[in-house]
Amino acid sequence: MTGRCVLLVSTNYAPEHTGIGPYATQLAEHWAARGADTHVLAGMPHYPSWRLDPEYAGFWRTTERRGGVTVHRRRHTVPARQTAVRRALFEASLLAHQLAAPPRMPRPHAVVAQMPSLAGAVAAARIARRHGVPFVPVVQDLMGAAAAQSGISGGDRAAAAAARAERYALGRATLVGVIHDSFRPRVEAMGVDPSRIRLVPNWSHVARPSRPRAETRARLGWSGDRPVVLHSGNMGLKQGLEVLVDAARLDPGVDVVLMGDGNQRAALRERAGDLPNLRFLPPAEEADFPDVLAAADVLAVTQRASVLDMSVPSKLTSYFAAGRPVLASVAAEGGTADEVRRSGAGVLVPPEDPDALLKAVRELAADAAAADRLGARGPAYVDERLSRAAGLGRLDGLLAEALEQGTTAHEGAARA
Repeated sequence: MTGRCVLLVSTNYAPEHTGIGPYATQLAEHWAARGADTHVLAGMPHYPSWRLDPEYAGFWRTTERRGGVTVHRRRHTVPARQTAVRRALFEASLLAHQLAAPPRMPRPHAVVAQMPSLAGAVAAARIARRHGVPFVPVVQDLMGAAAAQSGISGGDRAAAAAARAERYALGRATLVGVIHDSFRPRVEAMGVDPSRIRLVPNWSHVARPSRPRAETRARLGWSGDRPVVLHSGNMGLKQGLEVLVDAARLDPGVDVVLMGDGNQRAALRERAGDLPNLRFLPPAEEADFPDVLAAADVLAVTQRASVLDMSVPSKLTSYFAAGRPVLASVAAEGGTADEVRRSGAGVLVPPEDPDALLKAVRELAADAAAADRLGARGPAYVDERLSRAAGLGRLDGLLAEALEQGTTAHEGAARA
C-alpha cells in the first residue's frame, strides 16, 4: 500500500463505536499503517443516538487527523425520528454537501464506499469517475430492502428511490464486496455481474472479556440467580425490540436489559412503563463493553419478521466474541439466521414471538453447562472465520484486485 492514496467514503466513522463505524475506522487505520495516504469522507458523528455529537456542533466542514488517517467531515441533517421523508432529507443533505465540497486531497488511486449510505455510495462513484479510478462499494446493508422491510413510514416509496440510487452506484463499481452471501441475489438483481461480486465478511472488532462474570454482574446490580437477557446496539424500527419488552412483561422472573440508543428508545420506554425487570442502559464504554456482554446469560438479537435480506447485524461479531449463547428472534430464512446457524453458538426462535423467546431463555437457564458449551462456540467461530487479520486481509485483496483491474483497463485504453 506504500505510495498509494485511497479515499474511503463512509457516513459513519470514529468516534462512533457501534454499527458500521468501527469497521470503517479499523479499515482506514489499517491501510494508513500499511503506508497508504488514507483519507475518509464522513458525516458528523451522530450514531446510534441519532443526535449530533456536541463536540461537532456548529461545524459545517472539518478536517482532522485520527489514527494516521485524514478525516474530512461534512454536515447533514440528523433526524431524531425515522420516517421515509426524514431519512431522504438526511441522505440528500449529506450527498449535496459531499458533492459541493469534495475532500481536498491528492488524486486517489481508488475510492471505496461503505454502504448502506446512499449518499456516500453515489458521491464515491462520482468522485471515482471524475478521477478515472476504480470504485469499490462494500455492501453492509441495503437501504432499498431496508425501507421495504423495516416498517418505516412511507417505506414503499423510499424503497423504490433507494433502489435506484443503489443501482446507480453498484452499476459503476469495478468490484462489489458483500459481507454475507444473502446479499448476492439482490446485488445481482441490480445488474451487477456475479463475476464482480466478492465475499468480504466483517470481523469481530472488540476485545475478549477480561474480568470475571460475577464481578461485572455485581457491579451492574444483576442478580446471580436470575437469568439476564441483554440486547446491545441500535434501537431502531428494524430491530423489533418490542418482543423483548413484551417478554419481560410475561415473565417477571427474567431480567431484560436494553443497552444502547436509537430513535425507538423513547417509544420502547413508554411501552415498558414501570416494569421492574426491564432496564435501559446507555452504551457501554469501549473498554467495558466485552465484559458487560459476557456478564449476561443470553445475548439477544431481534428483528421484525419482515426483515429477510437487507441486513446482517454487526452486533453478532461482538456477541460471538463474548462467549455467551446468542438467542436470535429472527426470520429463519434470513441472513442473520444463517450466520447464527453457521456459528453453532446460538438458538433460533420465530420473530415477534415473546412466548417462544421466553421458552428458549428458560431452557438455557435450566442447563447452565449446555449454555456454556453453546456460548463457547462463539469465540471459536471468531477464531476460525471472523478474526480481524482475516477480515482486513480480505479487504486488502479486494482493493488490490480492483487496482489491478484499473491498471489493466488504463493500459488497454492507452494501447487503443
